[in-house]
Amino acid sequence: MAVGGNAIRGTRVGSGPMGEQDHGHHADRIAVSYWDGLGNETVRYYAAGLPEEEIPDIVDHPHSGLPAGRDKENPPEVAKNEPYKTHLAYVKERRTDDEAEQLLDEALDKLREKRGQ
Repeated sequence: MAVGGNAIRGTRVGSGPMGEQDHGHHADRIAVSYWDGLGNETVRYYAAGLPEEEIPDIVDHPHSGLPAGRDKENPPEVAKNEPYKTHLAYVKERRTDDEAEQLLDEALDKLREKRGQ
């Protein structure tokens, strides 16, 4: 009796329990194209019987990382990257003490009004 490897007797190495029909590859599908803001196209496949409302208008584009829409003429805009700000730039944008005190007073007045109602 010849025995080799770890394969179970009567099986082929690499063969799986299911064929294509069990994976759903035989189902009718429709291809939907999406374009991102840079003009890149990606194609997604959906079941042919899926209602139009359930097919998304915007998806994530895997290559550019940008959203992609179904309308080739009007794709979503490219994301705007803000320049890097240093800590000092944020410190300069902080409110003055008078503005902060005024905001705090307004917030406290609103809370007092809600509690009074």
